[in-house]
Amino acid sequence: MAVEVQVLGRALKQAQYRQHRMLDSRLAEIGTTPAQWDALRAISRAPGSSARALAAETYQSEQAFGTLAGRLVAQHLIERRRGRGRSIEHHLTPAGEKVLADGHAVADEVLTEFFAPLSDGERAALLDLLLRLGGAE
Repeated sequence: MAVEVQVLGRALKQAQYRQHRMLDSRLAEIGTTPAQWDALRAISRAPGSSARALAAETYQSEQAFGTLAGRLVAQHLIERRRGRGRSIEHHLTPAGEKVLADGHAVADEVLTEFFAPLSDGERAALLDLLLRLGGAE
């Protein structure tokens, strides 16, 4: 039986939306948002990165990332330092490292709950399919 691609696309979006809402409500309990936590993760993976690189890593425009980074600086979660030329480097502060670690614990809990209806084999198959759709090799 053929699957309608629009139904499939909507089901994917619905699952992503549910996962995002779960993560959003639980991260709010520790005082952060999915976008902020994702930015902290990106900075943690590549300390010293530019706003351009971090925007790409977090699927945001440079302007949106700059606004978000400004909020993270105001919350003392990251600091910006002059880099080579005109570039500005981004680094986590100790407070940012704590929020990141707390966010990892929350995400592990939320995602374990979210994926609980799937067996290990189904999770592996889903990961393979999503990586193929996302263009990973």
